[in-house]
Amino acid sequence: QVQLVESGGGSVQPGGSLTLSCEVSRSTYNTDCVGWFHQGTGKEREAVASIYAGGGRPYYAASVKGRFTISRDSAANTLYLQMNSLKPEDSGVYYCAADYLACTVVGGQVRPGTPSEYRYWGHGTRVTVSS
Repeated sequence: QVQLVESGGGSVQPGGSLTLSCEVSRSTYNTDCVGWFHQGTGKEREAVASIYAGGGRPYYAASVKGRFTISRDSAANTLYLQMNSLKPEDSGVYYCAADYLACTVVGGQVRPGTPSEYRYWGHGTRVTVSS
């Protein structure tokens, strides 16, 4: 069983930065594919960034490309999401998720899969971007 615990959410003004962390209880093949998902108010959960231990360029949603960076510290079993130049539309709950079956690599690019393909989820951390 894999447990994920997010932290680092909060309130920030537009243009500000936050770093989200996701502590993974243990690193197994189930955590080869990990990602961050965003759920805005009244909206469906969608992948914003994903990374795959099997290789491939990390995935970023078009809305966050160039502003967000996903990384993982394998020694610390921690996944990070560095968020810069935040916008009000980035507000919502951010979840980290893991499942080795979810990611695919096409043309050297990681594809994160749909939320339903991830078996392991954290409880989420809320981000509010407002002036």
